[in-house]
Amino acid sequence: MEVDYNPMDLPINSVYELDSEFRELEGTDVKDMRLEADAVVNDVLFAVGNMFVSKNLPCAVDMAYINVEIKEGTRYCLELTDAGLRVVGYAFDQVVEELHSQYHETVYSLLDSLSPAYREAFGNALLQRLEALKRDGQS
Repeated sequence: MEVDYNPMDLPINSVYELDSEFRELEGTDVKDMRLEADAVVNDVLFAVGNMFVSKNLPCAVDMAYINVEIKEGTRYCLELTDAGLRVVGYAFDQVVEELHSQYHETVYSLLDSLSPAYREAFGNALLQRLEALKRDGQS
């Protein structure tokens, strides 16, 4: 692949430079869960009915909430922390304090446990990607 720039010349913390709210994190090892939540949503949005970071529940450096509607139509509220992701409610923006669900290390694992349609969509996307790589390798 040919590029016009040297990747080593790019600023390391360019994401933080865009928003002064994140400048305080620059140079630290702290993960901002708001950024992590956005990345989680963007990663699997293709394989669920709807998914977005909650604007009604508090997000902080150490915790964020994600609303997801799986393809089967069931809605969940997920909590994202350093421990992973877990279901905390069965409706958008709902946190049930008494609910002590299992933490999942990845969004893939959590959605795999909740949604057969997610599993199928993810498998199909993976297959299409492999076929595209195969075609590109043959040309």
